[in-house]
Amino acid sequence: MKVAIIGTGYVGLVTGTCLAESGNDVVCVDNNAAKIETLNAGKLPIYEPGLLELVQRNRHDDRLKFTTDLASAVQSARLTFIAVGTPQSDEGDADLSAVWAVTKAIAAALKDVPPGPPGSRVVVTKSTVPVGTNARVGELLVEHGCPHVDVASNPEFLKEGAAIEDFMKPDRVVVGVRKPEVGEVMRELYAPFLRTERPFLVMTPESAEMTKYAANAMLATKISFINEMANLCDKLNADINDVRRGIGHDQRIGFQFLFPGPGYGGSCFPKDIRAILGMGRKVGAPMRMMQSVDDVNEAQKQVLFEKIQRHFDQDIKGKTIAIWGLAFKPRTDDIREAPALVLIDKLLAEGAKVRVHDPEATENVRAIYGNTLSYSDKPYGAIEGADGLAIVTEWQEFRNPDFEVMRRLLKTPVIFDGRNIYDRKTIEGYGFAYYAIGRGRR
Repeated sequence: MKVAIIGTGYVGLVTGTCLAESGNDVVCVDNNAAKIETLNAGKLPIYEPGLLELVQRNRHDDRLKFTTDLASAVQSARLTFIAVGTPQSDEGDADLSAVWAVTKAIAAALKDVPPGPPGSRVVVTKSTVPVGTNARVGELLVEHGCPHVDVASNPEFLKEGAAIEDFMKPDRVVVGVRKPEVGEVMRELYAPFLRTERPFLVMTPESAEMTKYAANAMLATKISFINEMANLCDKLNADINDVRRGIGHDQRIGFQFLFPGPGYGGSCFPKDIRAILGMGRKVGAPMRMMQSVDDVNEAQKQVLFEKIQRHFDQDIKGKTIAIWGLAFKPRTDDIREAPALVLIDKLLAEGAKVRVHDPEATENVRAIYGNTLSYSDKPYGAIEGADGLAIVTEWQEFRNPDFEVMRRLLKTPVIFDGRNIYDRKTIEGYGFAYYAIGRGRR
């Protein structure tokens, strides 16, 4: 099947590459010429495990192309996916200006194409968009001369760091359509990924759009819940790891997303929770629980800094704090809404010196902070002579370091473990002061 993907950000690039891997002819379009040049050079503008190899293989086999020519890509495609960014607006809602601009450009490219039977030309919204957006995309296509073009909604459920696996072996595929013929076209597209009997769920576009927000809202709620419980454990001298095990074995609850930390970040949860709040405001349905989830998360991003401040008796001016982990999660270079940035800002505001290390995200942080920070390409290099170490992202390579070496390198043997990756008794046995999230008082 011939497919066009408009937008080569995280979602568009993964979607286009995986569809090409299953045998489709895919053209990915972006108006950023530098990004297209990078992709045509066989390089990636983002880091995602396994993606580079798939891009290079499918380019070599001529199933995957990259261009700035939207009209040409759309005119030859049966399915055109809109996968552009929907960033948070100044009011907190999703900014849909790119979606509207792309829709109009698609209409201009297709208005003179002869009409065919239902499902012969379909525009699919892949971007995370507020409920009602797909309906408006359909209206815009009609208004701009394309009543023969169908629309569908197909929200993504990709986890950064595991996106290839998520796309190739989805928990489910959700499709919102108004015509059964369009649903069948989408089923044909996704058939290679559903051979293990994973469900293909067909519903209205409005329900599909809401499904994406509801899923992210539930996951964000679990994170804020366990973080709030962890903070209470600190005050009551309980251990959140024990509590987590005690509740996670209840099959109604489970263990997923029940890991306390310094708050969630990334391009989805913060933006999507605030978009839900915006949708609620517009229709007069206050989202009280979602507001609390957002409030808890913003407060949680201060917890590591507060622990550092207390350890140093509220005086960190001139202290050097090392930070391991800058990306909002492991296996990505994405620093959008990352808790590490909040910690860096607080430390700098109090006059501390900051040294940082991350396996993938260092250059993205350098682009923001420049020479304000010290950067190290090795974990131990960041801690040499530092007054303390804060672990903000749980990269696998941080889990089993040489604690004797760390003890010698740190000027002050103190670790602020924002991800609870170490055992307290082990750490304290090496002579460290150890602070974690929800593990009780020292």
